[in-house]
Amino acid sequence: MTEEISRLSNGLTIVTHTMPHLETTSLGIWVGVGSRHEAPHENGISHFLEHMSFKGTASRTAQAIAEEIEAVGGELNAATGLETTAYFARVLKGDEGVALELLADILLNSKFSPDELEREREVILQEIAGTRDSPEDIAFELINEAAYPGQALGRTILGPAANVRRFTPADLTAFLRLHYRPQQMVLSAAGAIQHAPLVRHAEALFGGLTQDKSSGEERAQYQGGVRWHQKRFEQSHLVLAFEAPSYRDNAYLTAQVFSGLFGGGMSSRLFQEAREKRGLCYSIYSSAWGLGDTGLLAVHAATGTEMMASLIDVTGGELEAVAAEGPSAAELHRAKAQLKAGLLISLESSSARAEQMARHLLAHGRIVSSDELIRKVDEVSAEDVGRFAQQLVAARPSVAVVGAGKASERLASEAVQRIGRAPVGPEVRTA
Repeated sequence: MTEEISRLSNGLTIVTHTMPHLETTSLGIWVGVGSRHEAPHENGISHFLEHMSFKGTASRTAQAIAEEIEAVGGELNAATGLETTAYFARVLKGDEGVALELLADILLNSKFSPDELEREREVILQEIAGTRDSPEDIAFELINEAAYPGQALGRTILGPAANVRRFTPADLTAFLRLHYRPQQMVLSAAGAIQHAPLVRHAEALFGGLTQDKSSGEERAQYQGGVRWHQKRFEQSHLVLAFEAPSYRDNAYLTAQVFSGLFGGGMSSRLFQEAREKRGLCYSIYSSAWGLGDTGLLAVHAATGTEMMASLIDVTGGELEAVAAEGPSAAELHRAKAQLKAGLLISLESSSARAEQMARHLLAHGRIVSSDELIRKVDEVSAEDVGRFAQQLVAARPSVAVVGAGKASERLASEAVQRIGRAPVGPEVRTA
């Protein structure tokens, strides 16, 4: 596997991975800015900006952008996260120039027309309203708020409706100019791509961008706590979370391995005990994700209100069992195999590979090879996983319960008493 990396004089990084067996190319611009870089009054602006970038430029209407990419059979999309915003495309071999010119146009020349902004404002307000009908979305919003109260990481990516209602074209322009700096941008491409022509094309399109000082970001301070929501749904949803290592921490992959054996698949402890043996739920899973300075390990499950107490007890019991006994050799092997397979399978997708390279460069300043990742997974020991579980048992959890009506408060309190210690925060309601 060979990657090529170049940097323009202004700091913009270009990385490619040629996959000669493919007839398509995935490419995009990843920018090192997301919702955690927003002030409270700006919350939601990164996502709004991402939407508006497709709504017309100085030379193309929104319809023209859509027609131009689809005329070559391509796809164009974007996504906003906590630390990054991505604008990406997939096209047939030979059409990467079309995609790159469109990406450059929407990033450099968007007009933010007041008429388009008003239309898109309503689209985003409907998107926010849709999350109010999703108990899982509400539960994860509350768990982030419990984990990082009063911080950007504890706020939603979409932002509150009140903010969305008042954003102006000037607000979007100011945020774009402050945060979209070439030294925090990566052009990443994988598939039927040649490095040198892409660099020349990128230089012509993005070479005029000038460097600026970094705006910095607020350092995360995990606190933990309890949140609940009294709206009733068909099922009650539980999310239990702990602070986990950042992706820069040596223990990051230990958290990934633990998550896999604890709740990462059908052979995991939680799936086997909660679903297969006791029939307490249809789905239960754990996940671990990291940012530059923190991370979360979360368990999510949904069940009937009358079975939630048993589900909480099973979850706490399995966590304590791993902490007390460590993992078995067989489950440790399965968890590592799942993690390695996921890493390697993703390399077969040009879009996943382009994203992986961009994220590695933004996070680490280099491409982390698959051999290095596999070696680090193999180095995770049963003792490492056991110690990690012990740290979770002793740590302050975050708990959110949604969907059980007035019983949500009681169940949330029972969960934190069963799992660990945390201050019980105020009830959180959403409009």
